[in-house]
Amino acid sequence: MMDKILLAGFGGQGVMFIGKVLAYSGMLGEREVCWIPSYGPEMRGGTANCSVLISDEEINSPVISQADAGIVLNQPSYDKFLTRIKPGGTLVANSSIVNIAQNRDDINLIAVPATELANEIGNASLANMVCLGALLPALTLIDMDSIKKAMDEVIGKKKPDLYELNVAAIRKGLGK
Repeated sequence: MMDKILLAGFGGQGVMFIGKVLAYSGMLGEREVCWIPSYGPEMRGGTANCSVLISDEEINSPVISQADAGIVLNQPSYDKFLTRIKPGGTLVANSSIVNIAQNRDDINLIAVPATELANEIGNASLANMVCLGALLPALTLIDMDSIKKAMDEVIGKKKPDLYELNVAAIRKGLGK
């Protein structure tokens, strides 16, 4: 079994952070993992995307032509990656800033007003984690417990207050 995930947005929206959390989640679950970041020429404000593969078998190629799932945090990413989700796959879009007028009938498109939901928590920059929460039910090898363990590894020991905010944002995306 394998989860092939594409994540995309502007630099500074936390795309790489989501990828890192997913990758750590897979590693801590003793799965095979591949995380490939891709940055635009600018860091903040430029485009950023990454792919994450999590598998219970050896990963033979890190290239994702068609992803099982994805998160897009801005319009250019939605426009670019909508066609990269395989039929039957899931795409989570931050509907606070993404116009989802262009759609596909063969994927599960989850429009989440992530920025508004993150504002309810008190921090708009948590929109990425709200989207991660919305994506979790579509993944086969990752769940909330594995994400919490990964986040504890990535930020929990250094900044426990941020850990709690991120968990709250994920739960908001899960609808809990």
